[in-house]
Amino acid sequence: MALLAFAACKNDTKSTEESTKEDQVSTHRIFEKVEIEPILESDSLSIRAIEVIGSNLAFAANHGTYGLYNSAAGTWKLSQQKYDSLTPEFRAVGSTASDFFMLSVANPALLYKTGDDGKMKLVYKEENEKVFYDAIAFWNDKEGIAMGDPTDDCLSVIVTRDGGNSWEKIDCSKLPKAAEGEAAFAASNSNIAIEGDHVWILSGGMKSRVFHSADKGENWEVAETPLLQGKPTLGGYSMDFYDAENGIIIGGNYEDPEGNTGNKAITKDGGKTWNLIADGQEPNYKSSVRYVPSGNGKEIVAAGFTGISYTKDAGKTWEKLSDEGFFTLRFLNDSTAYAAGSKRIAKLHFK
Repeated sequence: MALLAFAACKNDTKSTEESTKEDQVSTHRIFEKVEIEPILESDSLSIRAIEVIGSNLAFAANHGTYGLYNSAAGTWKLSQQKYDSLTPEFRAVGSTASDFFMLSVANPALLYKTGDDGKMKLVYKEENEKVFYDAIAFWNDKEGIAMGDPTDDCLSVIVTRDGGNSWEKIDCSKLPKAAEGEAAFAASNSNIAIEGDHVWILSGGMKSRVFHSADKGENWEVAETPLLQGKPTLGGYSMDFYDAENGIIIGGNYEDPEGNTGNKAITKDGGKTWNLIADGQEPNYKSSVRYVPSGNGKEIVAAGFTGISYTKDAGKTWEKLSDEGFFTLRFLNDSTAYAAGSKRIAKLHFK
């Protein structure tokens, strides 16, 4: 695959979601249903990381497979990335205005960016028996961050300040200490949320907390969450912020997918405190949550292999729109989203 295709689909520094929610007023009707339009189907793929680039979509998945969807033409360009004899599994992707990034899980951690020669270029490698990266995001075209499970006594956090050409791991002396068994879930590339200079990181497992930096990763604090935790499969799986004050975390236990207690919470103070919402009610386990871009912080969609749910009142009450399962979700505009999961990627039309 000629990766110049990625460069040709440059987007503004702001993501599609950021631009839409800032520039539009909530004028669309309340969602009552969702129509699901498959755009890629493959029995071999399990896709947990997608990235909207302009009106197009990029993904990276298992078997080293990655690709770009040209929405105007309705066509895909797919390729496979290998490292020596290894075939990486990707669960985190990101982009700047000129480059696409994909980050693998497990050992060794491999982070690739768009290369000038039409191939993906390896820009970061980390070897450790405990290494496992979960998510990546960018503040702007120069500064980005990725997070993963602890290899020492803190979460693994790497940052770039030069457009992704080089990455440096933050020393544990600058990060809050991780609790025993605290890690994260590479479920949907949404353990990280960014607004302005702020960044939040969601952990899960034996301990599920929210780590916050107000200065692009220079200084950190950590807040407790009320989510169920204390087992390796419990805690927060996904997070999103509408603005610097209002955010949501969601998850549960994928081994008990029907459970709906202690699995969703919101903040109204920038992540300092979190309160459970719709406890004991819909939705159950979910792996991806996103604010509707022009929903004034009230409208939210959550997705998982248990289906798609929607709230119009900031999480107080939810309605299940579909039983069809997806792992991850990203909005293109205020009524259209891309979603990916087992064996497929689809365009979701909310009506």
